[in-house]
Amino acid sequence: MTVDPGPRAAGAALRGLSPADTTWTRLQDQIGWYDRKSGQAQSWFKWLKVATLGLAAGLPVAVVASAPGWLVASMGALVAVIEGVQQLYKFQENWITYRSTCEQLRHEQYLYLAGAGPYVDVGSRDALLAERIEGLVSQEHAKWAATQEQTASPPAPQ
Repeated sequence: MTVDPGPRAAGAALRGLSPADTTWTRLQDQIGWYDRKSGQAQSWFKWLKVATLGLAAGLPVAVVASAPGWLVASMGALVAVIEGVQQLYKFQENWITYRSTCEQLRHEQYLYLAGAGPYVDVGSRDALLAERIEGLVSQEHAKWAATQEQTASPPAPQ
């Protein structure tokens, strides 16, 4: 999900920093947030996937080794729970979406610093940067909200 401007950006605006400084702080806060959240989602996804694979691969071994029924059933139940958690929290989707948004924000940063792309011969580069940052963040937020609504609502009857 998209974050608020963050304490540094909000504080900068209140301390009377220029709009350019506030925009730059907002950009850095958003890049940092999306970078961290992407990494966290990636870690959760990979750890849960490895656990699922290990448990699923261990099931036939446990059966052949005549493991107690409760152990085999528990392993199967854990596979189902882990897969359910992954579906509920959408770690893989969030990882990809957050990473994509982070890279788009970095792309804007590089274009802005180079005075290239949409930042060539524009009246207010800072205002354009602020608009483009908010556009990217708003797009990601809309995607996230749509995904959450799909998760929360039951499938439509056929």
